[in-house]
Amino acid sequence: MPLLREQDRQAVRTRLQELVGPVKLLLFVQKPSPLIIPGEERSRCQYCREMQQLLEEVVELSPQLSLEVVDWKVDPERARQYAIDKVPALVLLKGDGTDTRIRFFGIPSGYEFSTLIEDILDVARGAGRLQEATRDFLRSLQQPLHLQVFVTPTCPYCPQAVRLAHQLALESDMVRADMIEAMEFPELAEQYGVMGVPRTVINDRQFLEGAVPEEMLVQALAAITAVGNDMDGRAESSGPQ
Repeated sequence: MPLLREQDRQAVRTRLQELVGPVKLLLFVQKPSPLIIPGEERSRCQYCREMQQLLEEVVELSPQLSLEVVDWKVDPERARQYAIDKVPALVLLKGDGTDTRIRFFGIPSGYEFSTLIEDILDVARGAGRLQEATRDFLRSLQQPLHLQVFVTPTCPYCPQAVRLAHQLALESDMVRADMIEAMEFPELAEQYGVMGVPRTVINDRQFLEGAVPEEMLVQALAAITAVGNDMDGRAESSGPQ
């Protein structure tokens, strides 16, 4: 049974006509095994099959899209190449295979389905719609930023937070941005104290609650990187003379 309703298929097909170039979808899954290994039941991927089906249905709607599916247990080296440590995981690549550092961990369903489509259009264009001040900040980055945005499918405010994080990653190779579906990865959500969504985790130590405006996110990131640069400078100055 198709996951996309016919009216949704038509709407997505129309939207994807705006694609100005090819986009590659690289999906990491864990294929089901006929063997039951004691102690590994929880490690199975609950929504891998559904996510693969959803992406197959999307790819069918435009000749500009292609999908590659990789079993991360069979090809762990490929998973490490893209920093994939859980599945299902989607990596968006440009037409030439360049990594955009945009990640989806968990199925982009509900409100997040629109995020997936808009991200695909951005990747084809090669850029999002960031303010020039934001681009200036990204050009000045001297240390990597890792943004993890926790979401749920029923959260109407989450796409704004994910879209902004993904646009930062598309703009700068110093940024990686992950959408993480909190209900699919409850242990990770618990680890980061996710009580409400969206919650953005920055470099594993700073947190932002809610879908903040672009200017506010950039201010927070600038403050974090300033502290990091200051600490690096102190470490260098306190080294052997």
